[in-house]
Amino acid sequence: MKPSSTKRIRLSLVAGAGALGMLALSACGAAETGKSGGSDEVTITVPSWVGAQANAEVAKVILEEELDVKKVNLKTMDEPIAWDALNSGEADAILEDWDGQPEKQKLYIDQKKSVVKGGDLGVTGHIGWFVPKYYADAHPEVLDYKTINKVAKDFKSSESEGKGEFLGAAPSYTTYDEWLIKNHKLDFKIKETGAEAAQIKEIQQKYKNKEPFITYWWEPQWLNADIELVEVKLPEFTEGCNEPKEKTECGYANTPLQKYFNADFAKKGGDAVEFLKNFKWTNEQQNEVSKWIAKDKMSGEEAAKKWVKENKETWEAWLPKK
Repeated sequence: MKPSSTKRIRLSLVAGAGALGMLALSACGAAETGKSGGSDEVTITVPSWVGAQANAEVAKVILEEELDVKKVNLKTMDEPIAWDALNSGEADAILEDWDGQPEKQKLYIDQKKSVVKGGDLGVTGHIGWFVPKYYADAHPEVLDYKTINKVAKDFKSSESEGKGEFLGAAPSYTTYDEWLIKNHKLDFKIKETGAEAAQIKEIQQKYKNKEPFITYWWEPQWLNADIELVEVKLPEFTEGCNEPKEKTECGYANTPLQKYFNADFAKKGGDAVEFLKNFKWTNEQQNEVSKWIAKDKMSGEEAAKKWVKENKETWEAWLPKK
C-alpha cells in the first residue's frame, strides 16, 4: 500500500483528489494555539486509502468530544503534498506514513527541522504481490518470481498485449512493480486500475468468478477478511535495495507505520499533541473501522463514533494524564 520505501500505496474508497485538497489548504487551517499551549483547531492530513481515513476519523471524534478541540479539519491529500503541508504549517499531523518520501523526510526533519516524529501508529504495513488461493493451490509455480513466467499466459487479457495482466496500484501509491517486472524479465504488463476502489471492485469480481489474477496488494486492508489471497515470493527486501527505484530487484519491506507532526504544533499543541502521540492501535482495530466505512457504507464519522463507543478502555489510555 513504504514502500525504504514502501508506500501504501495504497488507495481508496475514501475519496478525493489529493492535490485539490492541498490547494484548499491555507495557513489558517493549521493548529491555532492559545497561551496555555492547547489547540483550538487541528488539521490532520488523510492519504487516499481507507485505513488512513479510519485513523483520522477516530482521532477527530476523540479530540473534539474528549479534549474539547473546537475543530478538527481532515484534509485528503497524497503523501508528497502532505509532507509539504506539514513543512509549511498548513497541516499539523500525518497519522499514517509508509516511509515513501525519504527525500522529504531528510529535508524537513533533518535539515529544516520543520517536521518532527510523532511515534509509532502500532500498525504494521506490508506490500507485495498476491494471487487468490484457489489459483495458487492448482498452480504452485505462481508463488515464486523465479517460476511465475510458466503461468503468465493464464493472466492474459484483451489489453495485456499477449502478456500476463498485473493489476497495479493507484498512481499515488509508492510502487516498484514496473521495475521488478522489467529487471526480472517477467512476462507481465501492468494494468492501471486508477484508484483503490476500482482495484478492489475488479478483485472482488474476479474472485467471485474464480478467475486467476495477480495484483499489488497490502496489509492492513479490510478486504483481506473476505477473500483468501496468497503472497508471491519476491527477492527479500534489504535496506537501500530499491534505491534508485529503477534498479529495484527486491520485494517490499514490513513497515511499522509512523506519525509525523509540524514542529511548531508539536511544541505548542498541548493535550492534542500528547493524545496524537499516544494514539496507537492494531491492524485488526484499523481494519474493523475501515470495513464499516468501505464495505458497510457507514460515514467516517459514524464508524468512528461506533468504534469509540465500543472501545473506551482502549482509547482512554491515549488521553493525556492529568
